[in-house]
Amino acid sequence: MGALDTTIVLLALPTMTNALHTTLFASIWVILVYLLVIAVTTTQFGRIGDIYGRGRMFNLGFIIFTVGSLLCGLSYNIITLIIFRIIQAIGGSLLQANSGAIIADTFEPQKRGRAFGFTAVGWSVGAMLGILLGGVLTTFVGWRYIFYINVPIGIIATYFCLKYIRDNPKVNSKIDWLGMAALTLSLAALSYGAIAMSAMGVTNATLAIFLAGLVVLGIFFFLENRSANPLLNLHLFKYNRVLTFSVLAAFFMSLGYLGVVFILTMYLQGIRGLNPLDAALLLVPGYIVTSLVGPRMGRLSDKYGARILATGGLILIMCAVLIYLTLSAVSNVYIILVASFIAGIGTSMFFPANSSAIMANADPQHFGAISGLSRFMQNLGTLSSYVIIFTIATLAVSREVAFNVFIGTSKLIGGVSTEFLGGIHASLEISFFILLIAAILSFMRGKDDRVSHGSKEWLQKK
Repeated sequence: MGALDTTIVLLALPTMTNALHTTLFASIWVILVYLLVIAVTTTQFGRIGDIYGRGRMFNLGFIIFTVGSLLCGLSYNIITLIIFRIIQAIGGSLLQANSGAIIADTFEPQKRGRAFGFTAVGWSVGAMLGILLGGVLTTFVGWRYIFYINVPIGIIATYFCLKYIRDNPKVNSKIDWLGMAALTLSLAALSYGAIAMSAMGVTNATLAIFLAGLVVLGIFFFLENRSANPLLNLHLFKYNRVLTFSVLAAFFMSLGYLGVVFILTMYLQGIRGLNPLDAALLLVPGYIVTSLVGPRMGRLSDKYGARILATGGLILIMCAVLIYLTLSAVSNVYIILVASFIAGIGTSMFFPANSSAIMANADPQHFGAISGLSRFMQNLGTLSSYVIIFTIATLAVSREVAFNVFIGTSKLIGGVSTEFLGGIHASLEISFFILLIAAILSFMRGKDDRVSHGSKEWLQKK
């Protein structure tokens, strides 16, 4: 469900913008506010799971997410939709922050790769259904049903969670409320400032908001260095090279790739004039591949470690981005099928291997904190990816033309289309080099010997 609602809004965004009689600058926050809340809260919600019980917090997450989904569908304007997305994101964050820790509680280190392979299937199926259902429901039923679809799923999932998911042994810790507030203000100001500069140009107000975000970010790091229970507990990474580089690789992978689907949506709906359903059908194959291959890749990571599989997966994703760079205003759109297939294999190699490497090298007492911190880095990368891609792509042409393309109200032709494609290509080029950084960090993690590492601690805990 968390993955579904990360992608389902993408293809519905143009329709949603028109139906609510709003602007893209406002409706884009339906996506960004969800990512922002999850990015900020996952570290502390993982810690809350350590303190009060991961199973309890996971189950609560499903309830909040389901209620938030219902409210989103009932929204009567863009403001209420954004507010209800915040509620939905709080539930999604509780799910994301504690899921990895629950797996680590259940499986010993040398078997976690396979387990994370199955969660990769869940994530991929959710993201795939998000793309597909977003296209089908928006085209034939209405955009509100992209949220209503979560309600019956959430009720069934809540039942099974309450029946099967149990709590872990509690640990003593505290919540860094001040750090969480500072990080929220910083990321909100940076995101708003960057998007506002794309929408309205660089004005004194938009620049001041962006700079204020940088100042608050500096204050955040100042507070963190003096906090007894910091939001980002960097001491958890001390002396553990595999853990450190695995988390960094996850961050740069999210930063470099997870906004690419947004670029493809712009291209297919805005430039090529496809409807949401046709666009969805071109984006689905990659997720299908990930669903089929993920568990196998997870088992291979248990056997051989994460370094080769995760790094190889990033290289394949870079190849897919290079294929996307060949797209033009008259390209055969089926090229996207080939690229998404390659990217699907790459993500099925990277995520199970990298996630299992993170949890295999974590202290069992801090599973929740590490799981939450890992999710925080990935979600921060995803949020930043959308902001960077949106900003760069709109610099190629006038803001009015760019926004028309984003919301699919006009199909560009001639020189303007070429200029806008230049913006899309610039975004993809930056994505490629960010993914290169991720691949280098992934390779630099060193050997991941999870057969011996962590097994003793896990058995003692059990």
